[in-house]
Formats: sequence, C-alpha cells, structure tokens
Amino acid sequence: MTSEDSADITGLLVAWNNGDEKALSDLIAAIYPELRRIARHCLRRRLPGQTLESAALANEAYLRLVRARGIECESRSHFLALCARIIRRILVDYTRGKHYAKRGGTYPHVPMDEALFGTTARGVEMASLDDALTLLAKIDPRKGQVVELRYFGGLTIEECSEVLKVSPETVMRDWKMAKTWLFRELGKKE
Repeated sequence: MTSEDSADITGLLVAWNNGDEKALSDLIAAIYPELRRIARHCLRRRLPGQTLESAALANEAYLRLVRARGIECESRSHFLALCARIIRRILVDYTRGKHYAKRGGTYPHVPMDEALFGTTARGVEMASLDDALTLLAKIDPRKGQVVELRYFGGLTIEECSEVLKVSPETVMRDWKMAKTWLFRELGKKE
C-alpha cells in the first residue's frame, strides 16, 4: 500500500469518525483485502473440521465495525490494529460458543505458527491463549499489544512500531520476551 493510499485511508477514517456513514463503506472497500489477509492469517492455523472461513471472519469483523461508534483511528496501521483486536474477539467467541463445556465440548487446539513464533509448532487452546494474553496485557500492556498485532493481526514489526509509537527494535524485543512468557504460561496449563 502506497503512502497515498494510506493518506486516503486516514482521510476516510477521519470522515467515519465524524459520522459519515459512506466513509465506512469506502473505507471497507479500500481495506477489505487487508481484512481478508488478516482473517486468512488467523485461520491458517485451524484444524480440520473447523468451519469458520476467512470471508465469514472478515465479514463479521466488518459488521462489528459498522456497529461500533466513536472509534478513533489515526492511521491505516491503527485501523488494522483495531481489526486484529476484533478478529481476536470473534475467534475466541466462536471457539467458546462452539465448544462450550456445558454442551460437552472441548476447546480445539490451534497450532501456533512455527514461522511466527520461531519454534516447533504445537497446539494450544484458543481460550487458553486468550487467557494468557489477557494476563500478559495486565502485566505488560505493550507486550500484549505486540502479540495481538503480530499473532492475530499479522502486522509486521514496522507496522507494530508505527501503531505503538516505539522503535522496531523495541517491538522485536517485546515480541521475543512475550513469546517466551506465553510459552511458559501456556506450558503450565498442559
């Protein structure tokens, strides 16, 4: 995406924040390919038998954006960060709803991306990952944001740096420390 495209998206975000409903439609048309990319990124770790598709995930994210009011986004990266958070919530809600314990279900294991986490891929329950990430965010909010942006949003180090307003080196350091902490925390639950 060029800086001109990014400026257009920022203009659409400002218009949407000011109540222009058409701006949201234009914004989604401009950003939908990115939204689908984020959805595909999240769903590539799914197991056989899971029925949620990237188009459905992107569409649900769109619907939640339409229902939201008063969201302020400064840039394309901030908008993608918001989308990552919405997609995380959708995936966790979907997992909990589909496999809720009172119906006799169990939470499915979602393989952690080997390339993303830099270690041998292994399964983790989506609910456990969400719980661990929530705990991490309480301990260190920025590290929690880095994981959410990278794991659920598929943002690059540079995009995370822009969203969080820190250097790329800080993002890489936070990412490394957060992965270590999450693997240790998730290992306690096995």
